[in-house]
Amino acid sequence: MSHQASKLEALVNQNRNMSAKKTRFIAITSGKGGVGKSTISSNMAYLMAKYGLKVGIFDADIGLANLDVMFNVKIHKNILHVLKGEARVEDILIPIEKNLVLIPGESGEEIFKYASGGLFERFMEQANVLDDLDVMIIDTGAGIGEHIQLFLRACDDVIVVTVPDPAAITDAYATIKITARLRNEINVIMNQVRSSKEAEGLFEKIHKVAQANIGGGLILNYLGQITSDTKISNCIKKRALFTREYPTATPTTELEQIVKRIAKKLERNVLVDPKESGLGGLFKRLMEHF
Repeated sequence: MSHQASKLEALVNQNRNMSAKKTRFIAITSGKGGVGKSTISSNMAYLMAKYGLKVGIFDADIGLANLDVMFNVKIHKNILHVLKGEARVEDILIPIEKNLVLIPGESGEEIFKYASGGLFERFMEQANVLDDLDVMIIDTGAGIGEHIQLFLRACDDVIVVTVPDPAAITDAYATIKITARLRNEINVIMNQVRSSKEAEGLFEKIHKVAQANIGGGLILNYLGQITSDTKISNCIKKRALFTREYPTATPTTELEQIVKRIAKKLERNVLVDPKESGLGGLFKRLMEHF
């Protein structure tokens, strides 16, 4: 195990010695499709689980749902079947690895059609099967649609993924600008870059424009970069996780560093509110903002 990985595992174990934690909800989003959002979501979830965190990954990008492709599994039913009373929560969960479970989702629009009455109450009762999650990653759709904003508002952390393409950068800034109305702290990952210098330079441009046009109240954090590498595209074609296939590759090391920065935030999750745990906690938050 690399030195970086050993430090991350120690940090996770330190968190586990605390008396209690609640689930931390992390939304991963983008201004446009095709920037590697789901690749980062799935590999980030895998690394977190590998180092001992209990992780759920919720696929909320229904129009282009592809986490099943990333994890090379088949989805037969999703959360909408649960809300309709056609399945139980445990029926739709797909174990991926030790400590990692995929939760096939639905678009916010579809979810809230069924978010009232006895079926939703029954769903909330069943949702406690995931109350022991340390982290839930929500892979949202791209763009700034109303129901995507619901997920962004409900989460503890929002990560915007973009690539060094002018259109993608413009769309990422638009997403940051809209999200800044909902929260005052947003994180950014630069994907498919040639170097850390390129990534940091592009982030600084986004940061400068945001400060000038959105205001000084916004905290824009740079989480890091993922270098462009043919190993990643090869893994996508093979339906494999690049962090598992190439544990010592540069993109894996970079994502480990990003995960370590996120794991530090888990140190603040000391107090537990059972209503803020797992799938039920996520839906409680969504309902509060609906």
